[in-house]
Amino acid sequence: MKGLIFDIKRLALHDGPGIRTTVFLKGCPLNCRWCHNPESRCFDTELYMHVDKLEGKVFKKQKEIGYWMTVNEAMKEIEKDKIFFEESGGGVTFSGGEPFAQYEFLTGLLTACRNRSIHTALDTTGYIKREQLKNVYKLVDLFLYDLKHMDDKLHKKFTGVSNKLIIENLEWLSNRKRNIKIRFPVVPGYNDSEKNIDLMRALLEELYPDVKHIDLLPYHKMASSKAERLGLKQQVYEIEEPDAFKLGSIRKKFEETGFVVGIGG
Repeated sequence: MKGLIFDIKRLALHDGPGIRTTVFLKGCPLNCRWCHNPESRCFDTELYMHVDKLEGKVFKKQKEIGYWMTVNEAMKEIEKDKIFFEESGGGVTFSGGEPFAQYEFLTGLLTACRNRSIHTALDTTGYIKREQLKNVYKLVDLFLYDLKHMDDKLHKKFTGVSNKLIIENLEWLSNRKRNIKIRFPVVPGYNDSEKNIDLMRALLEELYPDVKHIDLLPYHKMASSKAERLGLKQQVYEIEEPDAFKLGSIRKKFEETGFVVGIGG
């Protein structure tokens, strides 16, 4: 069994507790207008033009995004960092794209980590078939669970899919007392309205205290250059980054209800 990976990030500090290795799986059923990993969306390898500039000269070289690995090959890479996991209380985080888009490969990785006593975190959109979630949720030590928009019509407009399954899966996991940290990408003009924040807070209040940690992820513009290399349209990235006052205001609203709120994650 092989899976398609587009990056392995070592010594990660913001994808769960301790020092972590983050494995980015390629392919995503969503098409978020603000996606900061546009290279993660396609379900196949992609070519792009890498440009280097040196002493006034431009050097171009075609490179490929994505490479295939077996579960055993991926685990060999993960286990290189096991000493850091043990010393820091860290582990491995599976991200994407959407890791469940490669369900069999993900299941193999989670099972192998459990057999080796490696802590696992799963960064997910929540847009998951319930049967698949039922089969593996006990193998995940921490869910990093994205919530993007509470209005279903706007969620479809901005991401390409409904939010109903996402919310239902969140409630299902919460009812099973899983360890969940919400990740809310704050994207000005798209999901930072007072109405959306209030609706999200109302949903999460129903799950509190089983769900009590939220990370606000401020939109940043680093994806623009990635999109340019991949030949994607740029207008979707013409978004301003949220200012500190706005983030502080959102943070305060959640903290007033008792949530533990971080900025970045």
